[in-house]
Parts: sequence; C-alpha cells; structure tokens
Amino acid sequence: MRTIKQVSDLTGISVRMLHYYDKIGLLKPSSVTEAGYRLYGDNSLETLQQILFFKELDIPLKNMKEILESSQYDKVQMLHKQKELLSLKRDRLNELIALIEKKLKGGSAMSFKEFDMSEYFNVLETFKQEHENEVVKYYGSIEEFGKIIETMKSKELEGAKMAIKQFGSIEKYTEAIKNNLNNLPLIMDGFQTIKENADVYMAQTDQLMERLTSDLSKNHSSPDIQEIVKEMDDMVKGHSKIVKMDMGENYWGMMADLYLTKCTKVHDKKYGKGATKFIGEALKFYSENTK
Repeated sequence: MRTIKQVSDLTGISVRMLHYYDKIGLLKPSSVTEAGYRLYGDNSLETLQQILFFKELDIPLKNMKEILESSQYDKVQMLHKQKELLSLKRDRLNELIALIEKKLKGGSAMSFKEFDMSEYFNVLETFKQEHENEVVKYYGSIEEFGKIIETMKSKELEGAKMAIKQFGSIEKYTEAIKNNLNNLPLIMDGFQTIKENADVYMAQTDQLMERLTSDLSKNHSSPDIQEIVKEMDDMVKGHSKIVKMDMGENYWGMMADLYLTKCTKVHDKKYGKGATKFIGEALKFYSENTK
C-alpha cells in the first residue's frame, strides 16, 4: 500500500488532483485508515496508470470514468488502443522534432502558417467533447474518434495541401467540416442510402471509367472525353446532394492530383497501360477549364 503522498511523488499527479479523482469517483483509494488517510494498492495504481494514458490522449475525465465503469471495458484491449493512439501522437511529435532539428542546423525558413490545421483540429476536439452521443453512435467510441483525429494530425501537412487544393484554403475547409458536423445525422443517413445502392453506383462508375479509357490514344482534352468527365461530375454532385456534404470548389483538381501522384497502377491493370495518367490528366483539364 502507498500513501497519497507516495502516489503523488511516483506519478507526478498532485495530491489535490488525486483528492479530486476520489471525489468524482474516477479513482478510489484501496482503503482509508481510521485517521482518514487514503491508501492505494496495486489495483488502484493500475487504474491510475490507465488514467495517465488517457490524459496523454486528451480524453476528458468524464469520458475516462465512463470507459472504466463500462461493462464492456477490457483492460488489455484498452491498452492496445492506447498504444496505437500514443504511437500516432509519437510519430507526429517526432516529425516536429525533426523539423526543429533541421531549423537549428540552418534549414529552410519556410513558413507553415498557410498549412496550419490547428483550428480544424479544434473543431473536431470540440465536437468530440460536446457531442459524445453522436460520436459514439456514428464512430463507435470516443477512442475511435480520437484515433481518427490523431491519424489526421500525423499527416497534417499532407492533409493541409489536399484541403487547400480542394477547398481553396484551410479556413474554407474548416468551415465545411463545421457544417458537416452540424448536419452529421443527415449526412450519415445519406451515406446509408449510398451504401444501400452501392452496387448500382459502382456499376455506373465502372461504366463511365470504361468509356473514359476505351481509347487511350485520344487527347484527354477532347470534347468527347470531357463530356464523360462531366457525367462523372454530375454523378458525384448527385451523391453529394444525397449525403449533403460540401465537396469543395476544386474536388476534381484534388482527384486529378491523386491519380497523377498518389494512385497505384490498379487502373492501368484494369483499363490498360497509361490509364491512370490519362484519367488524371482528363480530370485536371476538366477542373482547370470548368467553372
């Protein structure tokens, strides 16, 4: 058994905070002496360890209590989840440390203000804390939603570039996510409609892709090719109306970049050598010449 002072010294958590944990029922001592001194055994210390992991992931105390008291709580499974989330956070911190080291060695003085996603992540964190029921309903748990946020943070620069490409600025992207979260039930209903008709939509997409790549010797900017891309645009706009999501002012420019720089050669295998590049160039031309 350890006294509250010993636990405080061991963990770095103040005695006052440990008193508060006891008050709200988050961490009860193993026993209390006749003189009123709190004593903590191994089980209490293991729970406190879980709390420390949650704190590193910015999980609110209220959510910690709900998780620890849940009938579905599994300590080992939770440790695996915490490890995964902390690993994502570690990777992000390592990237920042590497950037600092580069700066200290006289590296480029590039400004990242344009790519700052802080406000975007603040919107997600606020939603996580203020709309717990919706988070659990649509994402499974607070932890799973936190994992999504940490994953995006670990790829912040890449995500920022894509957001700017698709929406024009981080500010517009952030405003779009605010609107999406405010309409989350409607959006999720829309996704369910899309899912229920997935076979039909997939068949339509395949048909358009086959037409688009039927003759790769054509010029990607030719009227007949661009007419097919317009049909693809109309289909996506129809889907976005169903899910009630803002796709951004340059959705096809973003998609073109993916085909030209990120996509694998799956389309080459399916539609012929050079198909991936052809699709990307056709989408790029459409995005640059259609207002």
